Amino acid sequence: METVTSTRVDLTKFAWLSIAAALATITLKTGAWLITGSVGLLSDAAESVVNLVAAIVALVALKVAAKPADKNHHFGHSKAEYFSSAIEGVMIFVAAAAILVFGIQRLLNPQPLEQVGIGLLISIVAAALNGAVAVLLIRAGRRYNSITLRADGQHLMTDLVTSIGVVVGVGLVWLTGWEILDPIVAIAVGINILWTGWKLVSESTSGLMDESLPKETNARLREILASKTSDQVTFHALRTRVSGVRAFMEMHMLVPGAWTVKEGHDAMEDLIDEIRDEFPDLHVTGHLEPIEDPRSYEDEHLDR
Repeated sequence: METVTSTRVDLTKFAWLSIAAALATITLKTGAWLITGSVGLLSDAAESVVNLVAAIVALVALKVAAKPADKNHHFGHSKAEYFSSAIEGVMIFVAAAAILVFGIQRLLNPQPLEQVGIGLLISIVAAALNGAVAVLLIRAGRRYNSITLRADGQHLMTDLVTSIGVVVGVGLVWLTGWEILDPIVAIAVGINILWTGWKLVSESTSGLMDESLPKETNARLREILASKTSDQVTFHALRTRVSGVRAFMEMHMLVPGAWTVKEGHDAMEDLIDEIRDEFPDLHVTGHLEPIEDPRSYEDEHLDR
């Protein structure tokens, strides 16, 4: 017996927004770099190119994940989102490596900057645009439980951090004349971005490995089952997993063998309804077993 979830919302509009933002910021940041000659601004523009590629990957992943189950994919295609998140994490590594290379080269060979005021103004506009889109994507990712949108939003948020660091560094160079600050800030930001990429890759790996629901959710599910336990009804083999935007729960319900099929079915359906009143988007699968049969307890090890 299994419940069904509500119709999934089309999330590709958020990916298109991310693509538009990436194109706009690439144009702005490249202009800022050409005007000033700042390696920090060049690194910032390079990350926006990665943002564009990542947004395109996210669009493809969301389209694939939205496909319904078919004869070859009985549980749908929602795990496609984890591949997108992993690719974005790797791309963040690439962007960080590029920033570090540019920064070290300029650190060894400092150069004066030109028309810094105009370049900083352009970078601030690009940063504001990235920040607004990042917040929107992260909120949408949390609302619709989409790892792809969260990853894309976090990617843009790291770009915002990059931009802020670069603006501060270039601004200090402008004010103090210390040209070495430009590459130092770029290197520091690159190291910070490496950490964000690592977190994205770790999250996607956990999803591909069928990580269970949060501890708090699992504990609440056990509480619900415990409240229904009696001399006639017990439970075991409770398992949960997350697959993209979909969440699954499985459990075994042991009832008297003398019960009719209808009695067992009604008890299971009533329980599933109660669980879904609290967790409406949870797919719940229940397996009925006779409480007197020793074979019903052969899978108790799944509770460990």
